Amino acid sequence: MDPEAELFTALRSVRTAVVRGTVPVEGLRDFLDHSFRALDAAISRQGIGIVGPAFGVFPGPLGTRTDLEVGFSVDGDVEPDGEVVPGSLPGGTAGRLTHLGGFEGLPASWNRLEAWMRAQGLSPAEAHWEFYVTQPSPDMDPAELRTELVWPIADER
Repeated sequence: MDPEAELFTALRSVRTAVVRGTVPVEGLRDFLDHSFRALDAAISRQGIGIVGPAFGVFPGPLGTRTDLEVGFSVDGDVEPDGEVVPGSLPGGTAGRLTHLGGFEGLPASWNRLEAWMRAQGLSPAEAHWEFYVTQPSPDMDPAELRTELVWPIADER
């Protein structure tokens, strides 16, 4: 069972290296795989350090096609390099929930986090993101995957 949702007030702004795209939902895995290969190469060439797990930012609601930004938090300035560009994740206050299990269960966890936030009187912002705490591999048990969901609040209480 997933740990309960919580209000996270120590969200800090971080620099990121990202790849952006508009992707059909059925193409998300391929987009992620391609993007993380491009990010690894660009970050290595620039000598920048990765300071956190991979993430995916959804700037708005999911549909049959979704805007998506994937990347890593980094410890230096990112120069544009092919598809890789500089970005950032904002600081502030957010709802947070840890999803345990395969990626197919993520929509239900996002719905649960949104319902929890609304029950607390909080309005979720448009943009929200997931940190891929456990790196997936072809031979792993999907039940071992851990994804941290972060949804900033649109207006502070």
